Amino acid sequence: MSWLRTLLWFLFWSALAFGIEYLWQTTIGWVALAIACGLMLTIRRHQAGRVAAWAAQPETDPPADVGQWEDMVASLYRHTRGQALAVRELQETNAAVMSAAQALPLGAVTLNRDFQIRWFNVAAEKQLHLKQNQDIGQNLLNLMRSPTFVAYARQTEWPESLLLKLTLGAHDQSLMMRLVPYAGDQLLLMTRDLTQIEKLETTRRDFVANVSHEMRTPLTVLSGFLETMLDAPVGAISGEQSRQYLTMMHEQALRMEALVTDLLTLSALETSPHAERLHVNVSALLDTARQQVEVLSASRHIFDWQITPDLNLLGHPSEIASAMTNLLTNAVRYTPAGGHITVRWLRRADASACFSVTDTGPGIASEHLPRLSERFYTVDRGRSRALGGTGLGLAIAKHVAMRHDARLDVQSKLGQGSTFSLLFSADRVSEED
Repeated sequence: MSWLRTLLWFLFWSALAFGIEYLWQTTIGWVALAIACGLMLTIRRHQAGRVAAWAAQPETDPPADVGQWEDMVASLYRHTRGQALAVRELQETNAAVMSAAQALPLGAVTLNRDFQIRWFNVAAEKQLHLKQNQDIGQNLLNLMRSPTFVAYARQTEWPESLLLKLTLGAHDQSLMMRLVPYAGDQLLLMTRDLTQIEKLETTRRDFVANVSHEMRTPLTVLSGFLETMLDAPVGAISGEQSRQYLTMMHEQALRMEALVTDLLTLSALETSPHAERLHVNVSALLDTARQQVEVLSASRHIFDWQITPDLNLLGHPSEIASAMTNLLTNAVRYTPAGGHITVRWLRRADASACFSVTDTGPGIASEHLPRLSERFYTVDRGRSRALGGTGLGLAIAKHVAMRHDARLDVQSKLGQGSTFSLLFSADRVSEED
């Protein structure tokens, strides 16, 4: 209603000027009216300037006392507040969407129809080996020169995904890729790294094949002896032969039992990444292990036990016992009679702890060392079976080490013996008695 106030103000001064002229026969009233009108215009211009200055930065508070501009300023302020709120919500939504896209395990690359890169997330950066500060705006086909991918990208439609095999240096990579049109003329490239999945599938197939093979051997022996005994005429097998057959069948049954036990142990170890943090009296544990391995050795080896009495661990007692016993048993099995086996349980300079078993056995060639902890991997399969090994002992020791934030280390040279160590970090060392 500022226009009504302005009209009333003008009528008041006009009436005053007319009254002065009528009563005193002078034009001074009209002069005052002109001055008042000039003053009013000056004030209005000043108010308009304040409104214009605010309009250039509407996010600030609006000016007060702007006369006839107040209604317009109030309306514009409400509008700009609503617009600012909408923009802020859109920005927050966009930031949330972009954060979600960055967190996706799937790679995502946005492209225009000419395959120029507009944006990509962290997963795509790793999988496609893109560089954030260099590759935005680049043509993807110039960066990925695989003929298979180029032929796939040049299609007019992409109803199916592409499985692309890439070789990067010494590493092979398998990527599942799919192009999807969106927003009219834009393209979205989605990628998924299948390398680890394929490795796990290969490991699973090898594991099943190895288990089948390892189980088949004792089963074949058992079934062979049983068939022989069943098919032989009554009295054809002497008591001595029968006892010999039964002894060999018992050995194979024990081998199968050991294999199943080790497989169950491995399965249990793989169910969780970290072990409990119970107090483990390692000295007492090694006293028990010492009795077992010396019985297994049957005085064929010379032992040197260097055990720190008050050095204990936080972990799972039976798992640690299993890992240490496996290393000790391997040393006894593979060290020739008369050989030396040195067992150490010591605190290291950095407050960590080390359990090591050093033998004077035949040693291991360097090409075998990286694979020793794989399931069923043995340097000499025939000898391992003859000595009663399952091929799972070092795999169990490695998994126990991983669950206890430790590391299995193997040092060996052909003809010079071997040292197998479990290296426990300082935070797993217990100060309790």
